[in-house]
Amino acid sequence: MKAAFYTLGCKVNQYETEYMAELLSKSGFEIVEADNEADYYIINSCTVTATADQKTRQNVRKFKRKHPNSTVILTGCMPQAFPDKAKELYEADIVISNKSNGEILEYINSYNIEKKRIINIEEHKSGDEFSKCEIEHFSERIRAFVKIEDGCDRFCSYCIIPKARGRVRSKDPKDLKKEITLLGENGIREIVLVGINLSAYGKGSDYNIVDAVKICAKDDNILRVRLGSLEPDHITDDIINGLAKVKKFCPQFHISLQSGCNKTLKNMNRHYTAEEYKELCDKLKATFDDCTITTDVMVGFNDETDADFEDSCKFVKDIGFQKVHTFPYSERQGTNASKKGDNVPKKVKEQRAEAMIQLADNLRNEYMSTLIGKTVCVLFESADGNIYRGYTMNYIPVSVIADENLIGKELDVEVIDYDRDKDLLISSL
Repeated sequence: MKAAFYTLGCKVNQYETEYMAELLSKSGFEIVEADNEADYYIINSCTVTATADQKTRQNVRKFKRKHPNSTVILTGCMPQAFPDKAKELYEADIVISNKSNGEILEYINSYNIEKKRIINIEEHKSGDEFSKCEIEHFSERIRAFVKIEDGCDRFCSYCIIPKARGRVRSKDPKDLKKEITLLGENGIREIVLVGINLSAYGKGSDYNIVDAVKICAKDDNILRVRLGSLEPDHITDDIINGLAKVKKFCPQFHISLQSGCNKTLKNMNRHYTAEEYKELCDKLKATFDDCTITTDVMVGFNDETDADFEDSCKFVKDIGFQKVHTFPYSERQGTNASKKGDNVPKKVKEQRAEAMIQLADNLRNEYMSTLIGKTVCVLFESADGNIYRGYTMNYIPVSVIADENLIGKELDVEVIDYDRDKDLLISSL
């Protein structure tokens, strides 16, 4: 039996796809690419925006249309957040929630026996425990995403994720240590810890994100430990000081901003001000040499005026982010913001997004150009012929030409140029 996965959304979804793929592989399934013929097509959905929902619907229908005799399975955040809409996707033979990903084999077996459509969307409940999950590989890479936290208690006014993911819960440190050992033994050299609200790891327990980083760093096979997206108001001085003591920790911080305008942040029910966010960035820059700070910015949120948007642009420029993921506000049914409607015209959102992207591109180009002539340490991950590509500790992409196999090696290289079109530093050994 052949199974193919199509994954939308965040690093947590990518981890969960790897987890499901390993479950099926251990049961005798051959995992193939989504553009190949398969007996099962599993769409692991995202629902953070309306566009994500649209892509989910399109792909469910596409796989069924192209492979009418195959079984199409829909899982992930979209059916969890919008079960009624998921049920209406009749092209999906099996519809389950992300809470049930660990039982995917049982659902497949049940469908094969009963030969009728299965819909089982189990709701997240307060007090749920962290679902047992571990992986041993990561798609033949040397860098692996490892989910250690799930759920969110923040309830930002625009966000459907608490409904799609439930409340904060964390992976037991003992389970994390076991998983890291397996990954290290199987060739993984860099760990990226991920979660829905990663900086809430350990909430209600006697451990936190620093403890998770230390567990990974203690493994001799692991060369680097990196963090996924973080929330600014959870990064305390103790967390910063603790991370700074871990030699293998990568000083790259993706800290969600959403807006540089205090009025907009308040309307979003974000739990910090622009001034508090800047104070955090200043602390990180003062503590970590060569640290990079990247972020997410939403444009066109309810009641955002031209002046509010200009405040946000000015803030982004003042911080000098190394990279900015920009996206327009997308109304999500069931959120507090949706009760106000979506009162910024689509055209205005598009114009603001274009302006913010241009600003971010200019900041990126300025920063990358400052690296020309410097020596950087790169962990090489992939190759195209004799061109090897990897990342610095602060997650800057670098390429080099070499006659020997560099994959999995950590080397110092000299930066000689910046390819802006490919967003890639060119280097020499």
